Amino acid sequence: MRLVIDPLHPEPRKVRTVLEVLDDGGVVVCPTDTVYAFVCLPRHVRAIARIAQLKGVRPQRAELSLICADLAQVARYTKPIATSTFRLLKRALPGPYTFVLPASAEVPKLFSNNRRTVGIRIPAHAVVQAIVQATPLPLVAASVHDPDKVVDHTTDPERITEHLGPQVDLVIDAGTGGIVGSTVIDLTAPEPLVLREGLGGLDILER
Repeated sequence: MRLVIDPLHPEPRKVRTVLEVLDDGGVVVCPTDTVYAFVCLPRHVRAIARIAQLKGVRPQRAELSLICADLAQVARYTKPIATSTFRLLKRALPGPYTFVLPASAEVPKLFSNNRRTVGIRIPAHAVVQAIVQATPLPLVAASVHDPDKVVDHTTDPERITEHLGPQVDLVIDAGTGGIVGSTVIDLTAPEPLVLREGLGGLDILER
C-alpha cells in the first residue's frame, strides 16, 4: 500500500495510520532527509529480520541504525558522551548524518546481539520526525538506496511500491527522495572518523 503524506505538513490522521502499521509489526518505507529507508519498531524482531532480508544480509550483519526523536532519546541508547561530542551532535542534528556511538545496555536488548556501537540518526524531515515523536521508541532503519546501484525505484515512491510493495507493509509517498546517503561519522575514538562522505558537510567537525 502507498500512502501519500505532505512532506512539509504531515497530516496527523495519516501519521496515525503509519503508527498502526508499525505497532502491528510492519515494515514501512519512509522518507528521510537523504534517501528513503526501511523502518520498523525495535520491539518487533521479525520486522528487523525482514529489513535485513530486504537488504540481503543476516540480521546480525545488517547495518541498521536508530532514528531518534531528539538528543534526550539518543542518550538512552548510548553510553555517556563527552561534552565535545554532545556539542558536535547538537550542531549537526537534526541533519543528514549518521553518528556511530558506543552503545548503552539498551541496544543489545533491541537487536538481540552483542552490538557495542550504534548508528544514530535524527533526520531533518517533517514526516519521519512526526512519526518518531509520536512513539516512545526510536525507529530501526536501513536505507532503501543501494550506493552501488543507483536506480529510480529507490527514489520514486511509485516505483518503490511497484518493486517492493509486496515485501513491505506500507510505502510512504512524500515526493521524490534523494540518491545521496547520510554522512557517517564514527565518534567512538578520541577523534571523529569519517566513514562515508554523504549529504552532510564536514564543516561541522571544525572547532
